[in-house]
Amino acid sequence: MWGLNLDHLRTFAMVVEHGSFSAAAERLNLSQPAVSLRVRQLERRLGAPLVERVGRRARPTAAGRELLAHAGGIEAAVFSAIEAVARHATGAMGPVRLGTGATACIFLLPPVLRRLRQRHPGLEITVSTGNTADIVRAVHDNLVDLGLVTMPVSGRMLDVRPIFDDEFVLIAPRGMDLPRRITPAALAQRPVLLYEPGGNTRRLADAWFARGGAALRPVMSLGSVEAIKELVAAGLGCAVLPG
Repeated sequence: MWGLNLDHLRTFAMVVEHGSFSAAAERLNLSQPAVSLRVRQLERRLGAPLVERVGRRARPTAAGRELLAHAGGIEAAVFSAIEAVARHATGAMGPVRLGTGATACIFLLPPVLRRLRQRHPGLEITVSTGNTADIVRAVHDNLVDLGLVTMPVSGRMLDVRPIFDDEFVLIAPRGMDLPRRITPAALAQRPVLLYEPGGNTRRLADAWFARGGAALRPVMSLGSVEAIKELVAAGLGCAVLPG
């Protein structure tokens, strides 16, 4: 059955529908010999006669009736497959696996994902969260298609593109006595909350304190920016976080 020609199948169906080779030829804009040849080739391919003459009309044989019962479904399935592949070719549908940090997931992704869904409703988007090292490893291992992480990132198999700069800022509870000039040494004298170790957010903060010669021991480390903000608002200390 492999190699079934859809043009031959459509020609056979047209012959049966109109009851004659000449009428089918006229509808298909072909010569009658060309229509007859297509039907003969289809019969040879399937190994059974498909059309017989009854009086002046062309009628399907038992094998022909069996083929007709499936012809519409065969053609519909093929066109459905072609359309599905075409949608994939435009990048407009299918699964997309995105890995990102918790902060980006909360603050950056919602508007991006909203626009993406509006433009490409056929996409099936899965978002997983983790620190930079986890996401980079997932990209390497083909567990996610795209990572949105904190720089720096490098890798021989990675295409790394900076998309925006985000400055770190100091947040402090209302009423905390702060120096006019914020320095690592000045902050190290106060209770500081930082993002948990392991990610680039924490490494960048630690590097800033180290460059200022401050040996910082944070009073608390958490894996949620929102939780850190709430604790700062409750008066437990100040924090250095991405803006």
